[in-house]
Amino acid sequence: MKKVIVLFIALTAFNVSINAQGAKINWITMNEALENQARTPKKIMMDAYTNWCGPCKMLDKNTFQNTDVVKYVNDNYYAVKFNAEGNEDITYKGQNFGNPNYDASKENSRNAQHQLSQALQVRAYPTIIFFNEKGDVIAPITGYKTPAQLELYLKLFVNDTHNDITTKEAWDKYQNEFKFEFKG
Repeated sequence: MKKVIVLFIALTAFNVSINAQGAKINWITMNEALENQARTPKKIMMDAYTNWCGPCKMLDKNTFQNTDVVKYVNDNYYAVKFNAEGNEDITYKGQNFGNPNYDASKENSRNAQHQLSQALQVRAYPTIIFFNEKGDVIAPITGYKTPAQLELYLKLFVNDTHNDITTKEAWDKYQNEFKFEFKG
């Protein structure tokens, strides 16, 4: 009987460990995020990626699976996963966006750029775009970011601290005084 109890405890602990490691960002579409925003205002963090992009895959693996990043994003943002060369239909600011030149045979290689990517002026992948509670763009952040590098921006935008940073000196001060809390 003791062996059964010990085995049960070990399996339960193992399962809890696996579940803690498996925490994931609650990714939704841009259409869903905008609908949610209309009911419950919250900022949006959009990951504009492509299927062929190596740094995009690194961002998914190293940053977007970090437990501190996952918790912070899920608590404070609507998280949007957006294939910047995909064929999703999106309605943004009363305008419909799609990818009329999308080629399904090129799904995992370079494809035509989505119209929303063009409208948001996405020039490189990955680009993380932050939107305010009204769906207006706050800022695009281009390139791979570690959990700590992303933390700097997640916390900058969530409470509108970015509105107080109007000079390079203010930005330098924000970065120098920032207290990093995310691990990894």
